[in-house]
Amino acid sequence: MKKRNSYASPTGKPTQQRSGGSNRNHSKNRNQGLEHATSRPPKPSKHTTAKTSQHTPVKAPAKPQAKSYTVEQSSELLSFLIAHINMGRNAVKSVLARGQVSVNSKATTIYNFQLEPGDIVTVSKEKTSDAPAFVGLRIIHEDDHVIVINKDAGLLSVASPQEKELTAYRQLTTHVRQAHPANRIFVVHRLDRDTSGVMMFAKSEHVQQTLQNAWKEKVQERLYIALVEGTVTKPEGTISSWLKESKTLKMYSSPYPNDGQHAVTHYKVLQSNRQYSLLEVQLETGRKNQIRAHMEDIGHPIVGDKKYGAKVRTIGRLGLHARVLSFTHPTTGKVLRFETDIPKKFTNLFTTVNS
Repeated sequence: MKKRNSYASPTGKPTQQRSGGSNRNHSKNRNQGLEHATSRPPKPSKHTTAKTSQHTPVKAPAKPQAKSYTVEQSSELLSFLIAHINMGRNAVKSVLARGQVSVNSKATTIYNFQLEPGDIVTVSKEKTSDAPAFVGLRIIHEDDHVIVINKDAGLLSVASPQEKELTAYRQLTTHVRQAHPANRIFVVHRLDRDTSGVMMFAKSEHVQQTLQNAWKEKVQERLYIALVEGTVTKPEGTISSWLKESKTLKMYSSPYPNDGQHAVTHYKVLQSNRQYSLLEVQLETGRKNQIRAHMEDIGHPIVGDKKYGAKVRTIGRLGLHARVLSFTHPTTGKVLRFETDIPKKFTNLFTTVNS
């Protein structure tokens, strides 16, 4: 038989608790009596205290996952972020590259995204869900007419229709079609698969033709960094030749004038040691594999370029990087200049240990 609970009545006599609807008035009197029975609440037992502590822990206030800023005057996104968040320039670039920044709830990774008064810039701790997932490239400029990217070594610029490999062209096509399924991009120039650096695409066939038909006039500067084998003793120089393509698809300098495409390459030594030289290379013309062929011509092939005579592959990639591209915008007429950092794999070979 179960033992019934009891409580203390105002008279001090123990009374048994009854159940059922007929005891409502009695229950009311009982509760009133309890208010006067004691002035000190009962101490919770050790068991009760431990149980409460175990199941209702004190929680620290949740930290905000994102912070928003209202734009008060026109500015480029990178400059705005540097001025408003407590991070260095490189850290801010990393936050942008990881897709943690959105403008008016739309993710962007473009450094020079133009902000206008009233725009809301949000910086999240995590990558935003709609951030573009690019592989091997980063957009450094985009407007209604052109896209400029920084391409990693190993990524094809564009593939043939038979190839299914991921390319810069295919990724950018997917990117522009997020705005409208009919949008397209058009190839203006190319970088070899193993060459990294700045390259440009057009957003319409008209812009593509405008740039390609006046390439020499539109392009103000094309600057490369070349890591080559051996010590280049001449501090600067110019290589001029007539390039032709062999049956094995290798470019070579013809010994005869006017036999092929005229190619002119200017170079300047930035650093050198007993094994390698780091060159700044300026293109006067833009022929296929021009720098690679000309470096072989002077006896200093590009590191990792077995096709053009290299003997070592020290850095695990081709030692060629398109550092600067400057051109006159095909519609606005403004001169735009884009510069990227020299890959650390290149400069690491010129430390004191390796000199």
